[in-house]
Amino acid sequence: MNTEIKYLELLSKTFKNIAETSTEIINLQAIMNLPKGTEHFMTDIHGEYEAFNHVLRNGSGTIRNKIEEAYGNKLTENDKKELASIIYYPKEKVELMQNRDNFNVDKWMITIIYRLIEVCKVVCSKYTRSKVRKAMTKDFEYILQELLYEKKELANKKEYFDSIVDTIISIDRGKEFIIAICNLIQRLNIDHLHIVGDIYDRGPFPHLIMDTLAEYNNLDIQWGNHDILWIGAALGNKACIANVIRICCRYNNNDILEEAYGINLLPFATFAMKYYGNDPCKRFRAKEGVDSDLIAQCTSHEYIHLSRIIFRKNPN
Repeated sequence: MNTEIKYLELLSKTFKNIAETSTEIINLQAIMNLPKGTEHFMTDIHGEYEAFNHVLRNGSGTIRNKIEEAYGNKLTENDKKELASIIYYPKEKVELMQNRDNFNVDKWMITIIYRLIEVCKVVCSKYTRSKVRKAMTKDFEYILQELLYEKKELANKKEYFDSIVDTIISIDRGKEFIIAICNLIQRLNIDHLHIVGDIYDRGPFPHLIMDTLAEYNNLDIQWGNHDILWIGAALGNKACIANVIRICCRYNNNDILEEAYGINLLPFATFAMKYYGNDPCKRFRAKEGVDSDLIAQCTSHEYIHLSRIIFRKNPN
């Protein structure tokens, strides 16, 4: 009895009465019977933002599966490919079509909107309306709900449904609406994202990956050894700082430090050139992206490498 009272008191802090508690029990029990959301695992990204972004947009091919589920043999392969590319890169694709000569872009947009709605219905089918609504762009939240949950097959709803789409086009909001519904498909296609190690390393844009993840709804990160290195450097550990600079020099990725994080490496490069400028640095050539700053890059790499050896032997 005492145990029951303890749990009832705990429930009372969140739910005011029996009616509220019962509603939540019904809701949770119903959610348990929905299909499990898609979990997406990504590992060893190594700062390669473009590849990461593309995989995130297409959900490792799962969006193409949703298109197949929605349309089967109703669309040609070319139409399916076009629809997939629009979902992956809506802004770029719409702008490309808008710039075509002698092309009725409004008619094209109407067709695409209807097709995107059907794909979105498939993607949304494993979630509650509440969860879908929270993932919607606020500017089109009401319109998206109407289009997703109204049955246009009903005679008295078809005109209403068509009117919404026609109005979107007539007030010149077609591009923005297509972007909104494509972003919704991308968000709901992956229910939970798991990042397993090494966002940072030799790639040039780990900061852009971190910016993307910071805006993601549901994810968890298992930090890799390179990520821990950068975290240590950010916290001021000198050994970590030296190793981060060494890796950037080795792969000619100083832009990460200078442009992305605003760290001035000029004094460091000047010092390296002064004391190692006459050294051919054969063992310290940059691995990739060699440019006109080869000598400065190699001498900087040698300098920081030797500094690490000295630090390791004399940590105090």
